[in-house]
Amino acid sequence: MSGAPSPSGKARTPGGAAGQAASAAEASRATHSTNTSNLTRAENIPAIERATGRSWDSWVKLFEAAGAAKLPHAEIAKIAHSGVPDDLRNPFWWAQGIAIAYEQHAGLRVPGQSSTGMFRVSASRTLPLDRDAAIAAWRTAHGARADHLGHTAGEPRSSRTEKRSFWRFSLDGAGKVEVSATPKGDDRVILAVSHDNLPDGDRIEAWRAHWKSLLTEL
Repeated sequence: MSGAPSPSGKARTPGGAAGQAASAAEASRATHSTNTSNLTRAENIPAIERATGRSWDSWVKLFEAAGAAKLPHAEIAKIAHSGVPDDLRNPFWWAQGIAIAYEQHAGLRVPGQSSTGMFRVSASRTLPLDRDAAIAAWRTAHGARADHLGHTAGEPRSSRTEKRSFWRFSLDGAGKVEVSATPKGDDRVILAVSHDNLPDGDRIEAWRAHWKSLLTEL
């Protein structure tokens, strides 16, 4: 989970590439833990406070008492889970979001950064189509693009599950992209672009604007 829970989220994270991702995460943790200029108040904190009935200051005290600033994400999420109310719906999902919010607060990660140290950006739009028609609209409008913001697009792959339809492709030097279509009621669909494994956060807003622009053209 690289993103953060929304208020509506209650209805709802050695060697080779894996080794490189782990090294990136560790390097990012070491850098941010000593740089107080990276301290961030996560956008989802009001939602966390409403859902858990606990102030953010109280959450911070819980994490600090457990030495969370020196722990990996999985352990921070366990601390978060121990502090959510017993009757909270989807407690593990909320624990992930609370852990991410604390990591941003403590400078262990910046907005858009995943627990691997890589970055992620997303955009979405609701369309008056069914899910397969939405993917077809994306394919017709943008499927033949050779590159995105100067990065060559790989061979696209389409697939579908019982609930969603997908269009996926990689970008040379800029991670991978998943376009997903999820039904919203009987006559609408949420078409979302998720762009993962960006090597740094320098162009997150440029990528966000790019994907929003392509969605707007549909």
